[in-house]
Amino acid sequence: MKILRNSLFSLGIPVLYGFLLRAFFLDDLFSLAAGIASFAFIVLGPMCIGALTAALAPKNWSLNIWYSLFAPWAVIIVFLGLTFVLRFEGAICLVMALPVFLLCASIGGFIIWIIRRNRLNNKVNVIAAVVIPFLVSPVERSIDLKPQNYEAYTTIIIEAPKEKIWENVVRVKEIKENEDNGKLSKYMGFPRPIKAELDTLSIGGKRRAIFDKGLVFDETVLMYEHDKKMNFSITPLTEEIPPTTLDEHVTVGGKYFTVLDGTYEIEPFSPGKYKLILYSHFKLTTSFNFYSGLWAELIMKDIQNNILQIIKKRSEH
Repeated sequence: MKILRNSLFSLGIPVLYGFLLRAFFLDDLFSLAAGIASFAFIVLGPMCIGALTAALAPKNWSLNIWYSLFAPWAVIIVFLGLTFVLRFEGAICLVMALPVFLLCASIGGFIIWIIRRNRLNNKVNVIAAVVIPFLVSPVERSIDLKPQNYEAYTTIIIEAPKEKIWENVVRVKEIKENEDNGKLSKYMGFPRPIKAELDTLSIGGKRRAIFDKGLVFDETVLMYEHDKKMNFSITPLTEEIPPTTLDEHVTVGGKYFTVLDGTYEIEPFSPGKYKLILYSHFKLTTSFNFYSGLWAELIMKDIQNNILQIIKKRSEH
């Protein structure tokens, strides 16, 4: 019974603390908070959860290095799992957050293990673990974040006439669900592509890329060389995206992430074969672009590779 009580206390309190952090960091609730997509929440938050998990445990538990490193994982998994069950967060955010949350939680537990080995004041540790994110957040909010541009570059080899490939590039007919080869994007719950319409094959042409769940992009052709190259601007219709489609933190065209443009190019590869290139540029504005940029590029490449696979299959048949 005592073990159960100690477990509920040392693991349950950090879970509740996680929800307190989340409530504070919601942009529309506290003007001093830097937001959920911030260093204070994404890095310091789980680090303090891990520290709190170890600091609240009986001393003999937290002096065990394995407990201090991995007990915080249980707290993180329960916390993130509950945010998903309660529909506070979607799968995309959780998959992106989980690796850094687990790592930072272990770092927090490890710090407490070192402190307890050196017999330092545990009450100070608990207080520090609780207040640090709240102290750092206003400072981070005052920093003017600079957006960073990224490129997602993908290619595929297609054995088909160039004219047929181009026909499938400029206008993508309705994509059936069994044609969708998305992997990471599908697993993370990103809307799947449905079709792409284009009114005219020339500069100024209006293209419309339609995904399921109400995600639509208005595109304008900026450069056009028939059967060779097409560059187009991309404007997500953010206001029309249903709130249930994407988490607000990863909404395309939102505060943190937007797609800027896309380009298709066809190059000769070998007799009867052509290389189809698709690349896009997107912009991130977070305090941890070094991490979110990796995920954004992976997702964008997965979406683009899916489209290229569909074009290849349709062109070769």
